[in-house]
Amino acid sequence: MKINVRDFKNIDLFHPYILIMAFVAFIAISLPILYFSNELPRPSFQVYYFIIMGIVFFVFGVLFPKIIGMISKRFKNKMIYISNIKSRRLGHLAIFSRYSLLEILLVSIVLIGIILQIINFIMLGGIPLLSGVLKAHAATKIWLFSFIAFIIGINILLAKYNRKSHYIFLLIGLGLFALTGYRTTPIAILLSVFITLYYTRNIKIKYQLFFIAVIAILLLIIGFIAVQSIEWQQWRLNALELLSYRAGFTLNILDRATYLAGSTNGSLFYYTLTGFFKSVDPRVLVGEVVLNEHHSITSTILGPAILDFGGIGLAVQMFLIGLILKLLYFIQKHVKGIATAFYGIILAQTFIWIETGPTDLVVWLFYFLGIITIVYYFVIIDNNANHSKFKDKIDNSMDGE
Repeated sequence: MKINVRDFKNIDLFHPYILIMAFVAFIAISLPILYFSNELPRPSFQVYYFIIMGIVFFVFGVLFPKIIGMISKRFKNKMIYISNIKSRRLGHLAIFSRYSLLEILLVSIVLIGIILQIINFIMLGGIPLLSGVLKAHAATKIWLFSFIAFIIGINILLAKYNRKSHYIFLLIGLGLFALTGYRTTPIAILLSVFITLYYTRNIKIKYQLFFIAVIAILLLIIGFIAVQSIEWQQWRLNALELLSYRAGFTLNILDRATYLAGSTNGSLFYYTLTGFFKSVDPRVLVGEVVLNEHHSITSTILGPAILDFGGIGLAVQMFLIGLILKLLYFIQKHVKGIATAFYGIILAQTFIWIETGPTDLVVWLFYFLGIITIVYYFVIIDNNANHSKFKDKIDNSMDGE
């Protein structure tokens, strides 16, 4: 059978459904350590029941806009209007692209993120990647504002301005955040930029494969070096075995969480939103509840919702994630620019949530910005624009979304 490159070009690689494939891949990575070694116990069947439940409600959230469009003609007309925004080039959306003021502002935001990270290293007194002690204290408030400024600035900058010189900022920032010893931040930066460029540039297949390879290599190297640098731990696993072990261990934590459904009564979500400013780590609370140990523990994207609110919390969370991602996906496909940048950031962070769980304030902040973007296009623009001539137009584009 001959493989045609054009077939790959027709695939929408970063449709929200990609998260399902990523979760399946995460489970597949865990299989060698769970079922072909004695390193970890095998999780019970119940954990797979909750995984399937989460996926079902996620799919329902993704499909919900289409369902509403079939019921409500007004909602369908809004989607038709959004799909024609780019061709109409509304003045208040296009005005910044005619001047370099926005570009200068975005470069400044990126540089602020870089400078803040350098200051963070100076205040820590070393490189966290090479020291478990420094890594434990690296996630400071300076680090938080540095990451927010950089990832938002670099994605919007690359989405709106196609200059090769801007990639220098990307490489500098990527290197600095890799030195923190956290896998999530450099992966989030690189993956979000990949998604942003995927929808705003005509990236060749070979460059797409290159991005994926770099992300995989970073995931292995940073995680392995960071673990080996923890002075109080000794590991005999290689980089690939360690990756499988982390996935298997996280699934075991999720398995235990399913038997403790509702035990934290919303405290994980509360401390996710407020804990950074109170020096409380929600993942440490997961460790205390599930393992009775004061350790930062990940429980997949499903674990915190199950511990907080049981199956109902899981259903609501996964439905809302699917709904928000699908609406933002639809907007960015037709509008591009800033909407694509936010979609790239949020989808990348949600990829990371598959392992770590939604216990990061910064990601909820990105989701909040995504909701504002959705409200802007579905409410504010709709109320200020006269799109009556689109009312009788049949929108077939949603069938392929």
